[in-house]
Amino acid sequence: MTTLNLIAIRDGENNGGFYSPAKEKAAIRGPYHQRFQIFRRLSHIAKLKLLLLILFALCGVVFFSSRISSSFGWNLHPSSSSFSPSRGGEACTVIAFLLVGGYTVLMNTWKRNSLLKQSVAHYASCHGTDAIHVVWSESDRPSSKLKNYLNKIVIAKSRTARKPNFKFNVNEEDNLNNRFKPIKDLRTDAIFSVDDDVIVPCDALDFAFTVWQTAPSTMVGFVPRMHWLGEKKNTHAYYDYGGWWSVWWTGTYSMVLSKAAFFHRNYLDMYTNQMPASIRDYVTRERNCEDIAMSLLVANATAAPPIWVKGKIHELGSYGISSLKDHSSKRRKCLNDFISLYGALPLVSTNVKALDSKNEWFW
Repeated sequence: MTTLNLIAIRDGENNGGFYSPAKEKAAIRGPYHQRFQIFRRLSHIAKLKLLLLILFALCGVVFFSSRISSSFGWNLHPSSSSFSPSRGGEACTVIAFLLVGGYTVLMNTWKRNSLLKQSVAHYASCHGTDAIHVVWSESDRPSSKLKNYLNKIVIAKSRTARKPNFKFNVNEEDNLNNRFKPIKDLRTDAIFSVDDDVIVPCDALDFAFTVWQTAPSTMVGFVPRMHWLGEKKNTHAYYDYGGWWSVWWTGTYSMVLSKAAFFHRNYLDMYTNQMPASIRDYVTRERNCEDIAMSLLVANATAAPPIWVKGKIHELGSYGISSLKDHSSKRRKCLNDFISLYGALPLVSTNVKALDSKNEWFW
């Protein structure tokens, strides 16, 4: 496991907000340093792609050599060899992910078991999935029938020799903060946070994982959002919250939502044990905005923007919190209330987007 030092220090003498050394350094260095950091991230992605290309090329050599050997009757280990030509492609894929690591799918669900079954089956089929943890906050515990069904589905759908671990994280109360509770015995640093009604294709998910590996302290996700300075209220700055169409129109974003995003597992502990209880209490009371709280937490710790990965995602339903009346106005209020608790605006805007060039005509 890698060690990640994340800084978010409460400073009671500094306007009652948060002091972040990383943010202070970023302000001193200015925009040229930020551009250099972005260039360095992209160069890391290129190097990782080159490494994987070499690995798959070697696997291809092994695969075709095995086929040629079989056609000429050469079989050096007819009874003990664990690698057969028919399994060459899968073996190479497993080797690749053993090399670069895997991720834990952290799935939030609420009283829609049919969607949960579809989502678990899908993410179990992705090669990078090391474990699936379902955050369960219903009054009734998951039934034995549901547990057994999902365990069988995970084993049946997995396409790797090492099957993903599957577990319910059962909570005593219904609270949106439950989705960011620390998890014991994780084997991965990478957490992929996702809602039970969101499907990200496996190739897009695995590409986002490689992007996250180049910048593991930030959030990498598929659902961007933005903020901008609005009219002042009572001499205080007031910020507007922009949804997808605002991002599309301006090409700028400052958040990626945790309904489909990677982040380091250390942020689970920071959210639960280091972020002010006033923010968690706010999320509990309003039953909303835990994703905005996480975005602010990461931005405050890193003084860096998130990374938006271009990729098509599919939503199985449209009756979540976002479909409720006055959703946008409530999100705007959350954003400004959280900023006031921080004493400053931690969010950093960017217009950089990561895309997989093999799926693009122009890049």
